[in-house]
Amino acid sequence: MRTVLQKRPLRFVFVANVVSMLGSGMNSAAVAWYILQTTHSEMALGMFAVLQTIPAMLMLPFTGVLIDREDRRRLVMILDAARALIILSVAILAFTEKVHVWQLYLMNTLVAAGFWMFWPTITALIQELTPESEFVHANTFLMAGIQGGWLLAGSIVGFVYNHIGLGGVLLIDFSTYLVSFLCYLGVRKGQHVVERPPEAETAPGESSWHRFWREMQEGFAFLRVRPPLILLGVSWALFLGAMLTGIVVTPPLSDHVFHAGAVGYGWLNAGWGMGAFFSVLYAPWMIERFGTRRAIAFSMGLLAIGSLLAPLSPLLMIAVAIYFAMGSARGLSGICMNTGIMEQVPKHFMGRVQNTFYFAGTALQIILGLAVGAVAQYNLVGGFAIIGIAYALAFACSSWPISGRSAAANLADSAE
Repeated sequence: MRTVLQKRPLRFVFVANVVSMLGSGMNSAAVAWYILQTTHSEMALGMFAVLQTIPAMLMLPFTGVLIDREDRRRLVMILDAARALIILSVAILAFTEKVHVWQLYLMNTLVAAGFWMFWPTITALIQELTPESEFVHANTFLMAGIQGGWLLAGSIVGFVYNHIGLGGVLLIDFSTYLVSFLCYLGVRKGQHVVERPPEAETAPGESSWHRFWREMQEGFAFLRVRPPLILLGVSWALFLGAMLTGIVVTPPLSDHVFHAGAVGYGWLNAGWGMGAFFSVLYAPWMIERFGTRRAIAFSMGLLAIGSLLAPLSPLLMIAVAIYFAMGSARGLSGICMNTGIMEQVPKHFMGRVQNTFYFAGTALQIILGLAVGAVAQYNLVGGFAIIGIAYALAFACSSWPISGRSAAANLADSAE
């Protein structure tokens, strides 16, 4: 781990993620709570979750090529600056009491467009900056930053929302984007693009349009012959769709089941964040002892069971404990999946491969968001059960047997 922390660029990246996720987590929690209190509709929360996927469905098939071709640090800075301006505009509306739900939907859609390009880019940037022997530790620190931010966010929103309101939360989010932008500014100087093999360069007379489509097809061709990587991607897509749909059921769990209001919502988010942060303490040991696939299977199984038990809890604190266990499983799976992808995918393919998985996950989120919202409107336990089924399917994919020959061939190809 010291090797990772000794690298100045990685230290800046990890700090930026802690600060950025603090603001993003507060934004997400506060907006979801505002929408529920304004509309009193789980279906409205389902629509909130679904709208996050629209820009992803439009952008992800194409932005992978951009991530692999351009300077990833500069892309991240542009995305941070654009999202900061959008959030500041809505914060001003909230302070003047002129904000409407449709404006929050629009803000969420635009910020999500940045989110769906940001995360594949930042993961690719970390792979670019990290020695191969340190991928597990780099992803552990990344997850610590993400979950450390969400831990603070989940706690803060529930306890301060009634005092600073939606406008105050959005202003904090705007400030965190500014800090994040400055951190990435200090990562390195000049333009840096990942080195590509000679055969991937532009052929004589090839137009930019033909080059773009050729590079997209290369990404699909790379995946097609790697069954272990495909199974990992399916697990990732199921996990992503289920996790992002959790925002549909958590606010009503606090409000309708435990009648704990914003404070109960804060406790549930804090339980999830604390569990995810705790996972960084044991994830490297578990990966070394059992391997990434078994660790992913364990975490998906725990998430499936927790999704079924959470709405049946007799007390809020028992539900918080279940959310702690689920958050821990989420943190472990995030470290394992990011590490597995980094180990199996060359740097110049990272953007395209990740975007393929993200596209599948967001397509699934559309289905889950609408289904969970419609069911949870009448039966919250049923809404949680749908999410649990998605996690159970991810468990099945990560447990699917892979022949030794296939796995060995995949590792050999990735090393070339």
